[in-house]
Amino acid sequence: MANDGATDLADCTAHELLQLYRSGLASPTEALEAVLTRIARDNPRINAFRLVDEESARQSARASELRWSQGAPLGLLDGIPVSIKDLILTRGWSTLRGSQTVDPDQPWDIDAPATLRLRQHHAVLLGKTTTPEFGCKGVTDSYLTGITRNPWNLSRSSGGSSGGSAAAVSAGMGPLSIGTDGAGSIRIPSAFSGVVGIKASFGRVPAWPPSPFASLAHVGPHARSVEDAALLLTVLAEPDARDWSALPFEARDYRVGLERGVAGLRIAYSPTLGYAQVDPEIIAALDLCARHLEDLGAHVSLVDPGFPDPLELICAMWFLGAATLVAAQSESARARMDPALLWEAEQGHKLSALDISRVHMRRAELGTAMRLFHQNYDLLLTPAVAVTALPATPTGPDVMARAEDFLGWTPFSYPFNLTQQPAIAIPCGLSKAGLPMSAQIVGPMHQDALVLAAARALESALDPLGRPTLAQG
Repeated sequence: MANDGATDLADCTAHELLQLYRSGLASPTEALEAVLTRIARDNPRINAFRLVDEESARQSARASELRWSQGAPLGLLDGIPVSIKDLILTRGWSTLRGSQTVDPDQPWDIDAPATLRLRQHHAVLLGKTTTPEFGCKGVTDSYLTGITRNPWNLSRSSGGSSGGSAAAVSAGMGPLSIGTDGAGSIRIPSAFSGVVGIKASFGRVPAWPPSPFASLAHVGPHARSVEDAALLLTVLAEPDARDWSALPFEARDYRVGLERGVAGLRIAYSPTLGYAQVDPEIIAALDLCARHLEDLGAHVSLVDPGFPDPLELICAMWFLGAATLVAAQSESARARMDPALLWEAEQGHKLSALDISRVHMRRAELGTAMRLFHQNYDLLLTPAVAVTALPATPTGPDVMARAEDFLGWTPFSYPFNLTQQPAIAIPCGLSKAGLPMSAQIVGPMHQDALVLAAARALESALDPLGRPTLAQG
């Protein structure tokens, strides 16, 4: 198979690559080489990867090319280049979790469920993407790997904690990546970097080992299109007995019904959730999204869900997880850890058992409120993040002093980790400064397919962002 050269394969979506493989117009090895060329050119400036395994990827691509040439591809991702966030165990590669405290010289012989599914569907695994230490914050920098930068403006952050994954997909360094989301860590970097990212219903994607952030933590896709996100979610949602909190398996392809549209759906539009301060440009972009959905036949109402800002709740649960993490480290290891993570752990140590019990009770009340809300509204439309991409700053001691510094700037993400509902971030325009803006669509628990279909409908009505220019701001 030979690509005619008219298309840079590094800019193709996964679905476009599969069509090219099927038609014989391109091959998995050609697609991989285009992606590796892009990585060699742009990763030194963006810093999205901690590890790239070219030899292993080429072996996988050659095997895939042979299967395609014989008309016998295997799985849904045969020959598709995919990267994996460096919090997710990957056999044969170290998983350093953005930390200098993890010993790389140990057996790495276990795949997490997500990695195992990629192998079973014959994806071409590229390498491990960057993360802040143990995924501790909403931007991606660490003492281990330095700053991960935004492909749209190198002076800006790619977001976090899955910043490497989102930046890689945005810059054409592989069409798909797997991230994690404990308080917005898929959706924040997707919004900052101009890609699609979905946090499915809690338990939809099996996860193992258990996260110290417990029932807040999700695993999910970064992609360039909603269709690609649906494809990858189909793969990731396959069952794994190691996750004791996994939902019952649904044998479904999330691409089926993706074009159902939004006609007749009742969509609540809340530009602030009743409490958030939002960049006016983002509000204007979301107003346009609401009008698009109305034009597509949805019944859109300007209404807030009615809950107060749950920042205190997410912080308490997150800080408790941080305290659990840090308590397992030696004193010498703690001396080498990110001050942000140490600050979070310090706050966690201040919480009493009674404090935590009360937080769980209030979380349950929030979850119930949203279940009742969705009796009247099929979906909720909000901004994904209240601001465009933050400045990229190095890891250092001058960090957080209050909860607002930790997550106050992303008030639309963490409520739905608390409620465990499906939520997707989808690009909806560029700011005057040329930075991506993003909408979020939230659905009732377990209605992942509905969220994807609505996102696809909105995506079809929006102008594409184009490709980032890697301009130094």
